[in-house]
Amino acid sequence: MESTPSVLILGIGNLLWADEGFGVRAVETLQSRYRFPENVRVLDGGTQGLYLVEHVQEADILVVFDAVDYGLPPGTLKRVENDEVPKFLGVKKISLHQTGFQEVLATAQLLGRYPSRLLLIGVQPVELDDYGGSLRDPVKARIDPAIGLALEYLAGFGIVPLPGGTETTADSALDLARYEAERPSSEQACRLGDARFFPVTGHGTRATRDHESARATTGFPHPGPLPEGEGDQGVRFATFKVSMES
Repeated sequence: MESTPSVLILGIGNLLWADEGFGVRAVETLQSRYRFPENVRVLDGGTQGLYLVEHVQEADILVVFDAVDYGLPPGTLKRVENDEVPKFLGVKKISLHQTGFQEVLATAQLLGRYPSRLLLIGVQPVELDDYGGSLRDPVKARIDPAIGLALEYLAGFGIVPLPGGTETTADSALDLARYEAERPSSEQACRLGDARFFPVTGHGTRATRDHESARATTGFPHPGPLPEGEGDQGVRFATFKVSMES
């Protein structure tokens, strides 16, 4: 490795899917607090997939923040190094971008330019299937410890940042505080699905109650009670005829 290595600190993930945004929020926080020397880049990789190949190829040291399903208790922080990194990115395919980043690493290797040192700092997500949701508290609480792990790792290569960072969020609507504060309530934006195609199972079951809630929120008509014999033994989809009136 060169005496002054090229370092890439990368956050990957999707801010719009709850804990999927961990990696991006981690690099945002890091960049807002610290100034790094010129040989260190801090990058929000989002879900760019193969577009990140050239950035990875330029790095001698690659540090990645991500939400990773290790099969551990929610909120658990785990670090993985070097050859083990691609394996853990693919433990369980919890998101589209993970497969994409495995391809990024494989492509960089095939092209003959690959980081000599890799560090993955991953957190076990609590919730992913919540479009428009933010980090859950156990995951959000791991941002500072994750940054601490990264700084400790980089210090081993003589890389020590200075305090005082910069604003990182290009779109102010995605600023963490604003993003969380301005999310519509469940009453304003139904999160139970389209009532016209909502599965109904049984009388008085949770699915039926959820269906009723969705119907009340969206205003779609009620399909009527379930016929006898179509309760907990089976699943039917309510079919609606929606008239379009001018």
